[in-house]
Amino acid sequence: MQLESGERSILAYFPSTTAADRAATALKNAGIEEVQIDRVSRFGVDIDASVNTPINTAGSLSGITMFSSNSREDSDSKKVLLAADPSSSGIGDTNYGVGGRKAFMVTAITKEEKLDQAVNILEQHGGLV
Repeated sequence: MQLESGERSILAYFPSTTAADRAATALKNAGIEEVQIDRVSRFGVDIDASVNTPINTAGSLSGITMFSSNSREDSDSKKVLLAADPSSSGIGDTNYGVGGRKAFMVTAITKEEKLDQAVNILEQHGGLV
């Protein structure tokens, strides 16, 4: 996609579809028509207190660390690999694929004169611009 002269693109990241949807709705209400929500991480979750509990109600180590206790992975080998992933263990690349962070991206295209207003709306709704 090529922007027209005087248009600006804005990318903002949110922890949930609910927050992203609220921000997108607010942008549209402000007259910014080109708004899109995308999932940009393989984990689109916030911390799930019903699975990630101190008493370990998850079905596997990967369930504890990646909220996948309800997965249908039959292979113990797959579960071991999931648990060893840097996003589960915390060892390795900082914030690598971390679930529950900013997995949803709102993209907006607006005219230059509405840029500051759009950025303010996204930030007011908790977006990382």
